[in-house]
Amino acid sequence: MGAVILNGGRERSLQRRHPWVFAGAIARVEGTPECGETVEIRSAGGALLGRGAYSPASQIRVRVWTFDSDEAVDEAFFRRRLARAAARRARPEYGAAAACRLVHGESDGLPGIVVDRYGPWLVCQFLTAGAERVRQIVARELQALFPGAPLYERSEAEARQREGLEPRQGPLTGRAPEELVEIAERDCRFLVDLVNGHKTGFYLDQAENRGLVGAYAAGREVLNAFAYTGGFGIAALRAGAERVVNVESSAPALALAARHVELNGLDPRRVEQIEGNVFEVLRKFRDARRRFGLIVLDPPKFAEVRAQAHKAARGYKDINLLAFKLLQPGGVLFTFSCSGGVDLELFRKIVADAALDAGRSAAVVRVLTQSPDHPVALAFPEGLYLKGLVCVAD
Repeated sequence: MGAVILNGGRERSLQRRHPWVFAGAIARVEGTPECGETVEIRSAGGALLGRGAYSPASQIRVRVWTFDSDEAVDEAFFRRRLARAAARRARPEYGAAAACRLVHGESDGLPGIVVDRYGPWLVCQFLTAGAERVRQIVARELQALFPGAPLYERSEAEARQREGLEPRQGPLTGRAPEELVEIAERDCRFLVDLVNGHKTGFYLDQAENRGLVGAYAAGREVLNAFAYTGGFGIAALRAGAERVVNVESSAPALALAARHVELNGLDPRRVEQIEGNVFEVLRKFRDARRRFGLIVLDPPKFAEVRAQAHKAARGYKDINLLAFKLLQPGGVLFTFSCSGGVDLELFRKIVADAALDAGRSAAVVRVLTQSPDHPVALAFPEGLYLKGLVCVAD
């Protein structure tokens, strides 16, 4: 087994069980480890700190599998980690839902591996060199844990490019899904496109927040911006919203949003579907002096890494400024960022500046994050990627 030897003083993060080793922390590499191969991680003094997957193309040169010097990284290792993750999701505090995230990368001790469950289907992502190397092992162990469950792979995320990996998509077992998969979320029903949908097909990380929107929606006209397939809008209508306006740039997503209205037995006359650039549509609403009682902003990722945060801040500022101008007095704004390069403190400042520039006074009444099936390991704060604020404007 090869080894990476750290520079002096660079072992502290590993001693605190942070699972990443950056290229700049490494003094030298012993042996000739292959891409994704497991290597030992040793301090400058030779102490064994853990074992992880080696990724020569990435700035995150090693991702830690285990900090236990006595734990081998073999098939039994992945069997234990996957079983532990699945057992957690079966507990009530994780939601115990038929549609949920079963494996959440580093926070489940499996860097680069994501597994989402949609009814009988398991959708997998292998996003790093180490995850790619063990994909067949993971697939076999998932089949053992969930006998008969079809497995489909959606490893096309941008993260693979930084690992020097090509995108990959297709069935891991059997055939690709031939139709949409129906899931239930509280009293809402949704159809998920596992093959062409965003991420693994649906935004499972917003499950609890969709439910919370319902607590504020009754009697209000709701603007659901970056609506995707209309999840927040369905939750609002179910809770008694007078009307929902979905704004989304993707025609296929909006078509599925319309199907969700029918699937949930709701009146399509209470829903307006607008295809277009969200920034441009909201500017038209502003110019027409249109107002809403509740606005949901759930944009795509504007900043993958911290180096992109400044550019992303402009986008978040613009969209929140428009939202505050469109809010009725006493209106409620649900605003989100899923950008890893924008932390909660920066996001809160951006939203505060947007309210100030819009000439509105507002208060944060809730701080939101991803659903419990997307846990955040205490030693890995980077796992907290979804930030949300519920603001009430005067």
